[in-house]
Amino acid sequence: MISRKQYLEQRLGGLTGGILWGLDTVLIGFILLQSPLKGFTGTAPLLATFLHDTFSALVLLLIGAKQAGQSYLKSLWNSLVHQSSGRWVAFAAIFGGPIGMTSYTLSIHFIGPGYTAIISAMYPAFGALLNFIIFRQRPTFSTILGLTLAISGTMLAGISASTQSSVNPIGFLFAAMCVIGWGSESVISAYGMKNDLSSDTALQIRQLISAVVFAIIIVPLIPSGFSMTFSILTAPVCFILFLTALAGTLSYRFYYRSINTLGAVEAMGLNISYSAWAIFIGLFFGNALSFTALLFAFIIIAGSVLTADSQQLILKKIIHLRS
Repeated sequence: MISRKQYLEQRLGGLTGGILWGLDTVLIGFILLQSPLKGFTGTAPLLATFLHDTFSALVLLLIGAKQAGQSYLKSLWNSLVHQSSGRWVAFAAIFGGPIGMTSYTLSIHFIGPGYTAIISAMYPAFGALLNFIIFRQRPTFSTILGLTLAISGTMLAGISASTQSSVNPIGFLFAAMCVIGWGSESVISAYGMKNDLSSDTALQIRQLISAVVFAIIIVPLIPSGFSMTFSILTAPVCFILFLTALAGTLSYRFYYRSINTLGAVEAMGLNISYSAWAIFIGLFFGNALSFTALLFAFIIIAGSVLTADSQQLILKKIIHLRS
């Protein structure tokens, strides 16, 4: 039985991951408007994601090698090749990065960010269903209520942001694939980490596999993909992309630790709060903040907090105050 302090610290860590991913989201949006990416119509998000995960994987490798020396690389190889837990996380990485992120960016291209946000917000619900099928874990009332609020808030925010009049139906298919990818990543990663694999090692495997799959499958499919990637690497915006990857790495570190300690459903509920934090962080980049956006942001955050409250402390407190 964990203490109240540990209970709160675990959930604060998951919420911090959502805040950092909100920062990552806003920075990526800023980067895509800079040269040369703004000239790579349709392909810029894919190339940015490839470099983002590659930078993240390299940073994690350097940190691990500095802390543990050559034994880190040996341990990583052993986890990836000889342990089933490592292979499960590698499998999850394919769902999260190449499938989830690629589908997400293609969905934005075909149907716009608003509709994409509406549909992709369903990934925690899909993950919760998958988690029940695999682990037979029934969510608490607080988790169900929290997921409903967080998903509804994100969908409403997407509806209010939808300005694209003409859409390509294939974009909805990509958005659905994103839901499957992200939801599956969390549940499969939780399964891989339930034995002897640490969350930090799991994250290293995740980013490494994602970067490799992008490099050998996705980027080669893009006309002049590697040429455009090189032009990004030699542009000033590359440094901002590297800093963004650091924020993303920290976010994923909190996220994977949450998956490991709280389980897939609660971790996803906290992580989806990124869409709300991105609204607030966007203020520092000159984005306008409407009353409806502010309202939806608070709904999302409230839902995220309730989702992770497996002991239902908040609901019990509310009921106690009302009585």
